[in-house]
Amino acid sequence: VICRSLANSNYGIKRKSPLQNLHLVSRSIHHPYYPSSKFQRPPLRISIQLFSSLNRLPLHKMKLLNVKYGYQFHRNFWLARLASRLLKLRYLILGSAVGGGYTAKKTYDQWKDMMPDLDEYKWIVPDFIWELDEHIDFEKLIKALPDADDLAKLLPDFDKIGESFTSLKGFFSPGYNLVSEVIGASDLLLLLGSPGETAFRATDQGYDNDKQYKKVSDKEKIDQLQEELLRTQLKYQRMLERLEKENKELRKLVLQRDDKGIHQRKLKKSLIDMYSEVLDILSDYDASYNTQDHLPRVVVVGDQSAGKTSVLEMIAQARIFPRGSGEMMTRSPVKVTLSEGPHHVALFKDSSREFDLTKEEDLAALRNEIEIRMRNSVKEGCTVSTETISLSVKGPGLQRMVLVDLPGVISTVTSGMAPDTKETIFSISKAYMQNPNAIILCIQDGSVDAERSIVTDLVSQMDPQGKRTIFVLTKVDLAEKNVASPSRIQQIIEGKLFPMKALGYFAVVTGKGNSSESIESIKEYEEEFFQNSKLLKTCMLKAHQVTTKNLSLAVSDCFWKMVRESVEQQADAFKATRFNLETEWKNNYPRLRELDRNELFEKAKNEILDEVISLTQVTPKHWEEILQKTLWERVSTHVIENIYLPAAQTTNSGTFNTTVDIKLKQWTDKQLPNKAVEVAWETLQEEFSRFMTEQKGTEHDDIFDKLKQAVKEESIKRHKWNERAEDSLRVIQHNALEDRSISDKQQWDAAIHFMEETLQSRLKDTESVIEDMVGPDWKKRWLYWIGRTKEQNIRNETKNELEKLIKCNEEHAAYLANDEVTTVRKNLEARGITVDPCLIKDTWHQIYRRYFLKTALNHCNLCRRGFYYYQRHFVDSELECNDIVLFWRIQRMLAITANTLRQQLTNTEVRRLEKNVKEVLEDFAEDNEKKVKLLTGKRVQLAEDLSK
Repeated sequence: VICRSLANSNYGIKRKSPLQNLHLVSRSIHHPYYPSSKFQRPPLRISIQLFSSLNRLPLHKMKLLNVKYGYQFHRNFWLARLASRLLKLRYLILGSAVGGGYTAKKTYDQWKDMMPDLDEYKWIVPDFIWELDEHIDFEKLIKALPDADDLAKLLPDFDKIGESFTSLKGFFSPGYNLVSEVIGASDLLLLLGSPGETAFRATDQGYDNDKQYKKVSDKEKIDQLQEELLRTQLKYQRMLERLEKENKELRKLVLQRDDKGIHQRKLKKSLIDMYSEVLDILSDYDASYNTQDHLPRVVVVGDQSAGKTSVLEMIAQARIFPRGSGEMMTRSPVKVTLSEGPHHVALFKDSSREFDLTKEEDLAALRNEIEIRMRNSVKEGCTVSTETISLSVKGPGLQRMVLVDLPGVISTVTSGMAPDTKETIFSISKAYMQNPNAIILCIQDGSVDAERSIVTDLVSQMDPQGKRTIFVLTKVDLAEKNVASPSRIQQIIEGKLFPMKALGYFAVVTGKGNSSESIESIKEYEEEFFQNSKLLKTCMLKAHQVTTKNLSLAVSDCFWKMVRESVEQQADAFKATRFNLETEWKNNYPRLRELDRNELFEKAKNEILDEVISLTQVTPKHWEEILQKTLWERVSTHVIENIYLPAAQTTNSGTFNTTVDIKLKQWTDKQLPNKAVEVAWETLQEEFSRFMTEQKGTEHDDIFDKLKQAVKEESIKRHKWNERAEDSLRVIQHNALEDRSISDKQQWDAAIHFMEETLQSRLKDTESVIEDMVGPDWKKRWLYWIGRTKEQNIRNETKNELEKLIKCNEEHAAYLANDEVTTVRKNLEARGITVDPCLIKDTWHQIYRRYFLKTALNHCNLCRRGFYYYQRHFVDSELECNDIVLFWRIQRMLAITANTLRQQLTNTEVRRLEKNVKEVLEDFAEDNEKKVKLLTGKRVQLAEDLSK
């Protein structure tokens, strides 16, 4: 507001201020006249023009001022105007100096950016130049150089230069003070908006920066040299990686041309592939000899979630393993064979499918397949498995070696795990590490306390001297961030913290913990971390001890060195083992020829096929008897309970026959054919099992028993009955049940006999149920000293009461009415027995069932002479034998069904079963693990090892 008011020259400012309080010069400038008044001074009314230090002050003529008691001349004050011009000159000089310095610095930076980066051409310098730090002690050289204080004396004294600028400032200070007195408080605000103020402030800031100048210390110089050395090493490493990448591309092109047959020559199998096949063959040996455990391989061990799988993936250059957060993912040993090839692919030992590791879809499928194989290898009730999953990974630039990823070592068994999980993991790890030629890759999580490590104690027990152990510290980025003392990491890498020894110590970073990270992004993050890490800058870690690239090179070198040293030794051991096995065979089996598993399998195969052929020699009568008997056992309950008993409750023969026909039709359409096929299939299984397990005298060899049992189970599992058999069988059964004509007395007597046997069997079962309900009778109680329980006494009283009810009404219905239940309950309560209505109905069901079966048996005896009346359709006769006709229809249906099923068995199903057996035997012949599992025994082990 003040500045706006001052900028308006036509606006007058009224101000009341005693003139005596102003300086004499100020009174002269601001008031051209002073009115002479003794008592009251007129109000000051002035007009102020906008000006700066660069404006010319107007020249005024000398005028007389009216002072308190006289007159004086009006002065122009040329000294103030001169000071203002000199002050303007100072601003110009200082502003030009600061602006010129800034322009020069900007021009220098532009020229510097235009210069090419000569660091990319350092490869021209010979390698020994970069290795000078190994032969020359730069610390002694630095000490021999003159001190920084001595060098500083040769430089210009910046303090004196600053003092000269200060004196220059003091030279202009009198004029500055004079003008400040003249202008006053209001003109100071105008000065803040003047163009010269910016230069003045910049100059003062430059003075302050000059005073804050610090001399560079020796420590900072050393830090700069170390940073420059690290940058040089990383650039050199990137140059090597670029050359290696170009080499990979060239090798890939060469291998691709070889695959296309341009050179028309057959490529030999790579050495690492041959070595991996040897390990696979030896792994098929029986565990009792342990010959496969003496050849080298890289065993990867570590605590759970320590990063074993991540290290393995960085070496294989692909995310091939399933992952989870904090849970056990590796549940069985995984053998990974790394070899060089034109394409980055992976495949299993027992599969021909190749997974392209450059495609995310194939990577996901590979991880899923590994997870499925792990789950299938784990037995029921266990958490981990000892079966090894064999995987081969090929790609350009991969280091050739064989690695085995083991389940992570745990300290506590959590819920959902088997109780022996911890001991099983320890035994698996020890079994692989006990191999004297195995290289142990010990993985330790750097982000957790060292005292929580379990695997280091286990490794120190297996390799106390550390002659075949390589220690790897993972998650170094988290360790550097979280560990309070970086020297603790240095102690780990130098082997001074853990109670174990190792050939080498490495520190790696395997990502940020994100499962979706690619291998390339992890490599970039690892390189960037170590480039900026204080551990390398402070020489706590050496350059050759970091990155997974250096780790894979070191592991590969150690692996092949161990292979060269141990292969000849193992060949001699195999020769000695063969001599021992031959001697043992001659002493234990002098009259038997050496047959390995393949030869034994062929012998067992022929024997099994002969037994299947013998199924066709079973007589038709034997088949039909078994089928008819088994089928009636399955359907008799349904016939009695759901067909005969409901129909017998009717009042006349017409209603009886109608009820029977309806229920037989429903039964034939829905259940009967399916039941018949099930019976036939079970009968075929029983006969097949009988022939397979039956011993054939002295020629029987029990070594084939397990194989025969497995073939039988697998063949039965694969066999399926012909689906069209049920449809044809349904028509045949329906026609058989529709026939009611009994042709002769023999068939009539056979039906009566069949009915009597069925009813007597049911009566016997009913008597047994009633005896269990009411307890033993008085004879058994006296003879065997057996008493009744309280519930049995209640049921016995209820039974007696219900028997009275039946005696009163022999034609009583099958169910009790509600008033009858109430009557029985009241009668029992009158005798002090409290009974539940449900108990009364349950007891009535068995009592009435027994009464009905006895009545039906008596009626069956009466119908023995009823065939004559049947031929006359029971005309002029009170005797009705419709139940005999029903059982004859059932009996005839069973005979026809058994005959039909026998024909299906002998003509179709036996041949299809024989075909399934051959397929199973062929599958077992290709599956070596099956043969190892099924053909066992000392004799087989000796013969197999001799053959291998």
